Amino acid sequence: MKVLITGGTGFVGQLLVRTIQAQGHEVVRAVRQAQPDSVLISAVDSNTSWLEALQGCDSVVHLAARVHVMNDKSTDPLHEFRRVNVQGTVNLARQAVAAGVRRFVFLSSLKVNGEATQEGRPFTADVAPAPVDPYGVSKHEAEQALRQIAADTGMEVVIIRPPLVYGPGVKANFESMMRWLARGVPLPLAAVTNNRRSLVALDNLVDLIVTCLNHPAAANQTFLVSDGEDLSTAQLLKRMGAAMGHPARLFYVPPALLKLGATVLNKPGLYQRLCGSLQLDIAKTRQLLGWTPSVSVDEGLRRAAEGFCP
Repeated sequence: MKVLITGGTGFVGQLLVRTIQAQGHEVVRAVRQAQPDSVLISAVDSNTSWLEALQGCDSVVHLAARVHVMNDKSTDPLHEFRRVNVQGTVNLARQAVAAGVRRFVFLSSLKVNGEATQEGRPFTADVAPAPVDPYGVSKHEAEQALRQIAADTGMEVVIIRPPLVYGPGVKANFESMMRWLARGVPLPLAAVTNNRRSLVALDNLVDLIVTCLNHPAAANQTFLVSDGEDLSTAQLLKRMGAAMGHPARLFYVPPALLKLGATVLNKPGLYQRLCGSLQLDIAKTRQLLGWTPSVSVDEGLRRAAEGFCP
């Protein structure tokens, strides 16, 4: 195969490029800054020309996106997300059709499903989407547009919705958590044992993407992906601390008091991320593709710890 990977220098893209190349396939990386063996793309929007990057490609893996921003300062965040994540994706897909691309793999987000799950009711791949924030809305709209393009043209589209991805070099909230643990910061989360959150190790996500490039049953399907083991916040902190050699220092504060504190601070989202549940069911991924996570949670955490720079 010859595969175009957008976002090939990013957190997911770097490992994906190495993995596909190791299997003997040719990779074209689309990058924002000039690098060897890459095609320079100045932006991802409705005006981008992908002609050079797509030449001779059999497949596309579209990772590049305007990612979720915790404190977005844009005056119109939804417009900015749509410009890149919807219009940019549609433009690439249409040019991929014209270039004769057979399969288009799109990395979406679990945020298309929603922000929280109830006990015993994890999200499934085919449940009705319920995105809440502009990022989730834009990913949902991109999915809808891609399905229409597939129906109109015959190009196969595969959509993957991951939850939080962790691994060597992880950034954002997961990196912050690792820094707290490394510094021995006492955390008031010992009582947060009843929630459950799905995560996915970088190696597991890349393995599924590669599977979806080739598997006949993946065509025009939507898949959820995780490590297959969901953790409470307290479990995650303890097992991450063990992987790092810095045991988590947790103390007990009732969840109701944590919720009150988040309300007083006007940070309801923080309470949900720490104390709420966000689970997904990967039964469809397992059954349709015969796929299982290749890396356990503890092995994934160990690899993340190895790549952590305090």
